[in-house]
Amino acid sequence: MKNLIAIVGRPNVGKSTFFNRMTGQRDAIMDDQPGVTRDRNYGYSEWCGYNFSIVDTGGYVVNSDDIFEEQIRNQVKLALEEATVIFFMVDISEGLTDLDKDFAKYIRRSKKPVYLLANKADSPNKANYAGEFYALGLGEVYSISSQNGSGTGDLLDEAVKHFEKDVEYKDPYEGIPKVSILGRPNVGKSSLLNVLLGENRSIVTDVAGTTRDAIDSLYNAYGKKFVITDTAGIRKKAKVKEDIEFYSVMRSIRALEYSDVCVVMLDATQGIESQDLSILALAHKNKKGIVLVVNKWDLYEKDHTTAKTYETFIKEKTMPLDYYPVLFTSVLNKQRVFDVLEKVELVYANKTKKIPTHELNEVMLEVIENFPPPSVKGKFVKIKYVTQIPTHSPTFAFFCNLPQYVKESYQRYLENKIREKFGFEGVPVTIVFRKK
Repeated sequence: MKNLIAIVGRPNVGKSTFFNRMTGQRDAIMDDQPGVTRDRNYGYSEWCGYNFSIVDTGGYVVNSDDIFEEQIRNQVKLALEEATVIFFMVDISEGLTDLDKDFAKYIRRSKKPVYLLANKADSPNKANYAGEFYALGLGEVYSISSQNGSGTGDLLDEAVKHFEKDVEYKDPYEGIPKVSILGRPNVGKSSLLNVLLGENRSIVTDVAGTTRDAIDSLYNAYGKKFVITDTAGIRKKAKVKEDIEFYSVMRSIRALEYSDVCVVMLDATQGIESQDLSILALAHKNKKGIVLVVNKWDLYEKDHTTAKTYETFIKEKTMPLDYYPVLFTSVLNKQRVFDVLEKVELVYANKTKKIPTHELNEVMLEVIENFPPPSVKGKFVKIKYVTQIPTHSPTFAFFCNLPQYVKESYQRYLENKIREKFGFEGVPVTIVFRKK
């Protein structure tokens, strides 16, 4: 990747705050608690005509047996391999620590340009304490403040000297379908992403709540291209006790709102719960395509009829929302995992499908003639014309003489007929009535 800055350092030195300042967004979760960031989080910025990417990483802790810290180290190493320039961040308010020294030994092996950032120099007096960091042997120390931005200009002036200036910036995901993976904690969302990408993009453990930030990744293989977002598990609001989890859930919901298709995952051994219904309802309310994935199917006792029975049970629980496809997978055994992308592609095609007006009228006016709207208070509704409105999800306008008298039951009948005649599996269909 061209023009990439990797922000690295021990936990709680302000890497995510600096990342958010550089990108101008609040994509990375910030908290005083160490170890908040776990996965690599990418963003984009510009300085003096140079466009560049920037990656936030978790805090690097040497020789720790903690399962999270071990996997965070692997994520940091991947970021360092990709980087053009390395920003090694330390905390000026806490001074030089053993963790800084240990990580500096690792950083010195790199042949890439390394800039030492003494963060939290929020005042000139604090900046005077930066001298002790010269002991790390990494050259110039840049006193900066991620909080108020002081010192970052001089730092970036030096860093961009290693960049290519003719790298044109544009949204790398523009025009590519966006897919979010959603569900309760520990249903296998990160594992699914890693299998699809063929790499350990997200940290996976048996601990619920491992993923915190919403992580975007580009899938580009077998002629398919998607932006896939791994999200934090969404629990009931009453069970969310920590600020970190609250912000994780908010980012998951934002990922849903920005996506085209939502892959909602369940744990086969736990079935469908009220929180799953809430996620499905939220996706439906936001007019998103839906693919329901029942994961850990290898752990569920079954026979040749179990899948059909399970699917029927799920759809009865979610009625009247029942238009989504259901897939039974085992991410651990890589069973039917890539069928998920096949369904996502189909659902996205349905979401963007346009039915020609002449074809729509030819089919639907015959349907209406065979079963016209029931009369209300002696008044008869006459539907004259139907067309698809150019919106982000399939929306059909029926023009009639008395739109206020069309009952909801007849509206559902027309929706079912549209699905029967034209498909639209996995996407919400909206019907409106207008006066002719």
